[in-house]
Amino acid sequence: MGFFKIIHKGNGEGLKRLFIGGVHGKEGLTTIKPLKEISEEDVPDGCLVMYNCDESEYISTLNPLYYESDAGKAVLYLMNHYKPDMYIELHCYKQENFKSLTDLDRKDKIGVPPLIELEKGVLIGSISPRIRTTKFSKEDICITLEIPCSPSSESLEVYVNFLKVLAGAKSREDLERKARKIYPQQVETSQRYARIIFGDYPPF
Repeated sequence: MGFFKIIHKGNGEGLKRLFIGGVHGKEGLTTIKPLKEISEEDVPDGCLVMYNCDESEYISTLNPLYYESDAGKAVLYLMNHYKPDMYIELHCYKQENFKSLTDLDRKDKIGVPPLIELEKGVLIGSISPRIRTTKFSKEDICITLEIPCSPSSESLEVYVNFLKVLAGAKSREDLERKARKIYPQQVETSQRYARIIFGDYPPF
């Protein structure tokens, strides 16, 4: 289920994008398909690096030990090597975990805000705060995107379409403008959650 592809556009100017799928467990079996749906036509400028991880031990990315694992070290290597302005983690979740992922008390329970449903079970949120605040600047775009591990065709379509919005964004402002047109309430909620955990360091 490993997959690696680089799309270069223009003279190298523009966003450097890094999309990584399946960062733990067997999630890569699900995330490889939407990654393969992204084409050169979806990237207007700059570059997009796409990588789907092989199966690995499941360790939460919220756990500091994750980045000491082989999978975590691979993720850190890609971040350090490509130095992206946009970093997107593609995940999948078991349906029975939907309530815990979107639990409004999630921050009190595990220290991070709940994920937000775009539609059809597709969830959006921040990447691990540890990585967000140490590997990226305030202006960078860092997003976790989740889909059920056994997605319906409708869920997969929403997931792929939003990935294409991300791939096509030319800046943070451009992404926010495009995302607000589709999911205005979700973007507003995402920014509110970001202020709660990051203060003036928003991930969206």
